[in-house]
Amino acid sequence: MSEALPETGKQRGDLPPLHRTLEVLATALAGLGGLVIFGAAVFVTISVVGYNLGLGALKGDFEIIELACASCASLFLPLCQLKKGHVLVDIFTSRLSHRTNRFLDSIWTLIFALCWALICWRLSHGMHEIRGYGDMTALLRAPIWWVYVPAVISTGFSAFIALVWGLSGLMPGLIRMEPAK
Repeated sequence: MSEALPETGKQRGDLPPLHRTLEVLATALAGLGGLVIFGAAVFVTISVVGYNLGLGALKGDFEIIELACASCASLFLPLCQLKKGHVLVDIFTSRLSHRTNRFLDSIWTLIFALCWALICWRLSHGMHEIRGYGDMTALLRAPIWWVYVPAVISTGFSAFIALVWGLSGLMPGLIRMEPAK
């Protein structure tokens, strides 16, 4: 059974295959982020309970939490980009026609795609530098560079999603991301 889309009243099955594929991938990344945060919450709970029972905290508990949060914070970004969940300020454009708003939204989404790509590139560069330095955490001696991997993947995927959304707004006959009318 298809779920109704709140903004259109159409069914999720009416979405184009490209949109459904991107949604599955973006949801999987967000789910992974949720699992990592849940695991970190369980870990810190065990550490705090152990400390309060006189058993001592788990070694490197703050490092694990720090690495978990750093590694998964970006995993939610592609889903937010796909759902157009970023802040939208339309105070100046609210009285413009739907066609004009669609054009402006597409242009800004393409600019957003460029920004995501720039962030991805710089994160990738930083990841390679930190890996080269061999930086590790103080207590657990865990390599720090691996926390960049999800951020590089997520920002790159967010750039791709923004690119697809932007192009679909400018060329709806070529790339379709919204349900058929």
